[in-house]
Amino acid sequence: MLNKGFKLVASSIVVLMIGGVFVGCSGSKVKTEGKTEETKISVSGSTSVGPLMEKISEQYESENVNTTIEINQVGSSAGIKDTINGVSEIGMSSRELKDEEKKDVTATTIAYDGIALITHKNNTVKEITLEQVKGIYTGKITNWKEIGGKDAPIVVVSREEGSGTRSAFEEIVKYKSEELVSSATISDGSGSIKTTVAGNENAIGFASFEYLDDTIGALNLGGVKPEAKFVKSGEYKLSRPFILVTKTSSQSENSKKLIDYILSKEGQKIVADNKLITLE
Repeated sequence: MLNKGFKLVASSIVVLMIGGVFVGCSGSKVKTEGKTEETKISVSGSTSVGPLMEKISEQYESENVNTTIEINQVGSSAGIKDTINGVSEIGMSSRELKDEEKKDVTATTIAYDGIALITHKNNTVKEITLEQVKGIYTGKITNWKEIGGKDAPIVVVSREEGSGTRSAFEEIVKYKSEELVSSATISDGSGSIKTTVAGNENAIGFASFEYLDDTIGALNLGGVKPEAKFVKSGEYKLSRPFILVTKTSSQSENSKKLIDYILSKEGQKIVADNKLITLE
């Protein structure tokens, strides 16, 4: 009888232990060695929005220790497509969405940006007009002496097709993609444009304000400096929104929390610290 009683107690303990294991494993987060499973948020898209998202991610991850944000800078069009196809939770765009991209997509503006016209730091030309920009990019102006510079051919540097920065630039300057001068150097990414221009005394390119530093020159546009305050006032004409897109029908709680953070006072401070224009 004692032996049977012992077996019954032992069996009950085993059942309770197994039940405890299953209870411990239930819920939205699986725990391993006392730690909550890591959350990953996938983000892809614009190389202009990318540097801002990298900075935001650093701060967000430091405040949410179990969260990792994976960022892939592949261009605005690719990022929007990734989101629509469920490859990424969040897409980054540095242009407004096209009609065909708006189905089942939620777009949230997180900042505004100016597009700077950049030159080699030794270039003597410091001012340019939108009409002159159009002339250069469509091949009607081919020498720096035509706009007050030295007698040297202008090396035109542009972004690749699908770039949000390029789309916004072409729309504001008012020329079509097929009108771009055939000799233009095509750079894949804003950082690549900056590197190309910094290494060629005769080059001109365009890039987000956040890429400006003392390694390159930045032209005043119509007498207005490329600064955030002049974008806000409407005086600087080359500007566009920075947008994050999510799939409306399947937006995750984690992606919503990240976007809400960017829109918060703390997130907008990071926007301002990166030479971009806040929403207010």
